[in-house]
Amino acid sequence: MLVTLKMILRTLILPPAGPLIAVLAGLWLRRAPAGERARKTGSALVAVGLGSLWLLSTPVIADRIEQLAQRVPPLSLATAPDAQAIVILGGGSERWRAPEYGNEPAAEGKLLERLTYGAFLARRTQLPVAVTGTLVEATAMRATLARDFGIPVRWFEASSHDTFENAALTAQLLKPQGITRILLVTDAAHEWRAAHEFTAAGFTVAPAPVGIHVAPAPAAVRYLPSIAALGRSTEALYELLGDLARRVFAATDVRRQGP
Repeated sequence: MLVTLKMILRTLILPPAGPLIAVLAGLWLRRAPAGERARKTGSALVAVGLGSLWLLSTPVIADRIEQLAQRVPPLSLATAPDAQAIVILGGGSERWRAPEYGNEPAAEGKLLERLTYGAFLARRTQLPVAVTGTLVEATAMRATLARDFGIPVRWFEASSHDTFENAALTAQLLKPQGITRILLVTDAAHEWRAAHEFTAAGFTVAPAPVGIHVAPAPAAVRYLPSIAALGRSTEALYELLGDLARRVFAATDVRRQGP
């Protein structure tokens, strides 16, 4: 129930739905026979909704929000990491049946980027790999790692639906086997929140973020809106709000790892 509620609130609050709802509410107030104050409030809501949607769609703003969300530096491989396993988190996009792979599951997009980096780390460190996510995510991850990278998955967790469950269920799988030190692979914006959840679940975490933002050269086009920039802003805002929710849930015992 909580996971479903989170998904609904995410859709309604974050762009594009959040700003569009503000615009619709503003248009309704401007037309409603409720007086001059309501019409002014409606005009303000329309301006805020459209203005925020425009700003969040510009690459230069998306870059800044991503920088705020990406609080973990890249993993250094100058020395061998003190870890016993690599844990790759699900998330992003996947297909249950990919015709080009004989209708086998396949990862794509950000999930494929996580797997690519996880496979790179597995080759460099020779550490065994665990995957965690929903059934579709974990199955696609296992199939993609074996088929495209030649990396076997030793631990397969396919019942979690969010980061909290990723950590809790992976702990149930790995800790009985004495695995407590891990490299944690996920998106750079997600790494901060994920590392805290896994640490709270009893792991010693070496963060291994992927997709780290690198500031591009200045260009006029970076001030023009784009769908890609809006997507990046939305994901970064979700992680910033998600980390705030994680701290509130833990502090109030609504959702806490362990006793």
